[in-house]
Amino acid sequence: METQEIEFVFKTRKGYDFFEVISALQKAIRRCEEENAVYWAIELYKSGFAKALWSRLLIITSEDVGLAEPGIEISINALHSNYLALSEKKKDSVEALLPTLHAVVLLARAKKSRYIALLCEYDEFVGYDYRDIPDEALDKHTRKGKAKGRGLLYFYQESAKLNNAKKEANEEEIEQKIIKKISNI
Repeated sequence: METQEIEFVFKTRKGYDFFEVISALQKAIRRCEEENAVYWAIELYKSGFAKALWSRLLIITSEDVGLAEPGIEISINALHSNYLALSEKKKDSVEALLPTLHAVVLLARAKKSRYIALLCEYDEFVGYDYRDIPDEALDKHTRKGKAKGRGLLYFYQESAKLNNAKKEANEEEIEQKIIKKISNI
């Protein structure tokens, strides 16, 4: 007797395959097709897939927008919080759709970068070579650093060094006073 494979298919209210709609949403956002993105988002939302929709929007924020729009993750998280607060009162309400579509439009209009997504996949497909722990990491916060007798002075002189620093007006002066004080201890 032959066994049949049972396939579960999630359908939206208009009969679309759920996974195809999620894919269509993400491709519309990637291509800045705002009207299409809104259409697919509404289809998911009104089909009872709001949680999955929001999960995908949070992924898109880093995967497709990422560093191209610094701070957008704050806006998307705030809109997600608004959605959660509004949907708590009434599940899948029109009011909770407002912050959802707001997020969709922001993401569709945003500049795009897949850099963060590429970094996630780099190790799997290309791989990183083994690296030794850098000497500056072996400070008072590690066993090896403590064994080397590295204390607060080493930390300030080596481990706390900043590249691409944007220092405050008196930051250098304060740091030098701390190092001088530690040196005299």
